[in-house]
Amino acid sequence: MIMQNAPYIVEVEEGKTYRWCACGHSKAQPYCDGTHKSTAMTPLSFTADKTGPKALCGCRKSGRKPFCDGTHNL
Repeated sequence: MIMQNAPYIVEVEEGKTYRWCACGHSKAQPYCDGTHKSTAMTPLSFTADKTGPKALCGCRKSGRKPFCDGTHNL
């Protein structure tokens, strides 16, 4: 499910683990809120390598999930 045709620009904290919503049903986009439990999908966890902004995929088509790779522009 495409949530938006652009990345989510979010601030992350070095060493903190985040759960990116892979199913597209979360009300806390781009993060998981547990809604996937009604689907066969699971969130994708990542740990921030440094503090600062990150572009998380909004179209769910990136080849670098959970990070945006510009696929939404194609």
